[in-house]
Amino acid sequence: MKYTNSIEIALPREKVAQLLADPAHIPRWLRGVVRHEPVSGIHGQLGTESRVVMQSGKRELECTETITRREPADLHEIPEGVVVHFDREIVGAGMWSVIRDRLTEADPQTTHWEQESEYRFSGLLMRLVGLLTSNAFRKQSQQHMQDFKEFAEQGKDVREGRI
Repeated sequence: MKYTNSIEIALPREKVAQLLADPAHIPRWLRGVVRHEPVSGIHGQLGTESRVVMQSGKRELECTETITRREPADLHEIPEGVVVHFDREIVGAGMWSVIRDRLTEADPQTTHWEQESEYRFSGLLMRLVGLLTSNAFRKQSQQHMQDFKEFAEQGKDVREGRI
């Protein structure tokens, strides 16, 4: 299953990239995150492998995330016109995915965030679940992007009772 979501954020691209890359902010905008901790490497840097635990209803889901692309490496003083890339591979029980984030300048004070997501499932049951819930995956991705937008623009924290 593949899909693309996008959103406009009323902040400069460099600021958006820095907020996305800062691990201290992840719990503030990523709903359901219980733990996001590096196993090897430096959080957010190319090649870093992290253990990610997410809460989904009463279930905890654990997976491994590997940063496969981060360009530019330095997120300070990003040249005009440069597209910021964050790609990561996520592997969990019966599931593999890749997420490709692209940050471009819509104008100097607005960032266009486009996210390509691809999921593959192993085993008949997981494939069936993926087929039946494909729309839910797209909606959840868009919700994460909306939550990040509200965090970045307004300081809203998903842990403060918003559902």
